[in-house]
Amino acid sequence: MARRGAGRCRRGVNIPTLVIMAKTPRLGFAKRRLAAGIGQAAALRFYRACLMHTILRLGGTPRWRTLVAVTPDPDVFAPVWRGISRSGVGLMQQGGGNLGARMQRIFARLAPASTLIVGGDIPSLNHADIANAFAKLRGADAVLGPATDGGYWLVGLRGNARRMAPFVGVRWSTAHALADTLANLDGRRVALAATHADVDSAESFRAQRERAERLVHHTVHGRCNPSWHLIET
Repeated sequence: MARRGAGRCRRGVNIPTLVIMAKTPRLGFAKRRLAAGIGQAAALRFYRACLMHTILRLGGTPRWRTLVAVTPDPDVFAPVWRGISRSGVGLMQQGGGNLGARMQRIFARLAPASTLIVGGDIPSLNHADIANAFAKLRGADAVLGPATDGGYWLVGLRGNARRMAPFVGVRWSTAHALADTLANLDGRRVALAATHADVDSAESFRAQRERAERLVHHTVHGRCNPSWHLIET
């Protein structure tokens, strides 16, 4: 597996690590369920803006190392991600399989570091949410951030990640995802982080329209002033 920032990973194997899972922001590929409700162009604009916002707000802090896990794997070298490494954020590939298999692989590769995984489509996510989740993880085996639709926006495992299998048989993209994962973690110490809403459908987009449209507006007009940007593909 090829990774950018791999040297940084080897030198700091025990530091807390945040992984932002990301699909390449390409028309017709990312946020297809959302695109079915609001159109492909609008869905892509939202996803690019929200993903950039997430990386900028959560990356580059000395409190944890930040990696963006990219899918599909070959796109880790694509121009769309150019410049992210200059912001202090590394890149890695997700690998194959369903969501659970990809997250399990990430945890196994980054152990023994305590690791959090989040998505890039949560407009309300902020630095304090991640700091609080890492704090909860210090006293638990796992931490989960419930989503309003019955899933979860964050999952974290301590350094014993290889001995846990929280994602077996989870019914992804349903209202049962959180309950299924909690059942897999029965007998473990599990903490819950704050509840957030992701944006996967036209309904959830409308529910967070003001916040989502503000992200798009600020990104389009350069108000977030990044040192890099996600290139249109």
